[in-house]
Amino acid sequence: MSLSDPIANMLTNIRNALQAQKPTVDIPASVLIGKVLEIFKQDGYIEDFRLLKNNVQGTYKVYLKYQNKKPAIIGIKRISRAGLRNYAKGARVPYVLSGLGTAVLSTSKGVLSDREARKQNIGGEVLCHIW
Repeated sequence: MSLSDPIANMLTNIRNALQAQKPTVDIPASVLIGKVLEIFKQDGYIEDFRLLKNNVQGTYKVYLKYQNKKPAIIGIKRISRAGLRNYAKGARVPYVLSGLGTAVLSTSKGVLSDREARKQNIGGEVLCHIW
């Protein structure tokens, strides 16, 4: 089965697993999804993730993070989508909840968090927000 938007699929899988209080969730692997998950891990939204090679594509097993039975991720939202791309210039990289959340951007230097993009003064496509 081919997916038209693998990032939206990943965010929905994580959102549904958090609502069901699952400890892990499996997500079809790609390079872009791996970079986004790395940002989520660096910012403390997930415990860890591992690449499981099972066939041609493979899957990521994402270990979700909970604190006192409450998920570390309060909200997660896809911003740029296939029908409506959302771009931000280096000086106008968005803040999520006044800096408490994280925006993930696809830039010419790779996939970066909003803090890194602001530090390097690089704009790009805003993929998602997480808080």
